[in-house]
Amino acid sequence: MQAVLLVGGLGTRLGEITRRIPKPMVPVAGIPYLEHQLRLLREQGITDVLLLTGYLGEQIESYFGAGSRFGLSIRYSRETSPQGTGGALRDALPLLSDAFLVLNGDSYLPIDYRPVWQCLIDSPVQAVAVVYDNREDTTVPNNMALDAEGFIRRYAKDASGDPDLRYVDAGVLALRRTVAAGIPPGRPVSLEKEVYPPLIERRQMRGFVTTQRFYDIGTPDRLQQLEAFLQS
Repeated sequence: MQAVLLVGGLGTRLGEITRRIPKPMVPVAGIPYLEHQLRLLREQGITDVLLLTGYLGEQIESYFGAGSRFGLSIRYSRETSPQGTGGALRDALPLLSDAFLVLNGDSYLPIDYRPVWQCLIDSPVQAVAVVYDNREDTTVPNNMALDAEGFIRRYAKDASGDPDLRYVDAGVLALRRTVAAGIPPGRPVSLEKEVYPPLIERRQMRGFVTTQRFYDIGTPDRLQQLEAFLQS
């Protein structure tokens, strides 16, 4: 099983913290944030890792290297200019397995990822997204709606307060390589805005509901919440 991590973002909401280091390298509970994600993968036996780097990506590559000291096999695909989440996947196409996990590089979800991948393998859909029911408020607005059969029927990232949206994208996705192969070349592409909608329209994207809240490091306050969780 392959895990692909999107770690090329700028991290502008963290202000001065990310002026000199990329967001995945921000210290959390004594080690770079990304190391917590990679430890979680290793504990589950997921050792084939592809890091999609960008902004200050050389720092990530220098620290983690080929992954041997972390018990992993790590490869890299670095974008030379921002290509968006979808564009980063498209440009890494030669390195992608037929089916793989995609993890946001700033979101920590402490669940077993293997059933998510298996859900994709056992069904004819092209994508499975982990969705959180927001029972413990993450301060992230609900942005997903599921139908009675578990298919995602709507994704609206900026529709704050819409009662139709009961779930939150938890930052973990199982995806088939054919989806990445179909992403338009030569320009930045957003997974959420350009890849998700046609999958949803064709009922090719299922939701995998979790009651485990996720943590992200998008803002200083959320960074502190994750640190408190990991230290506890």
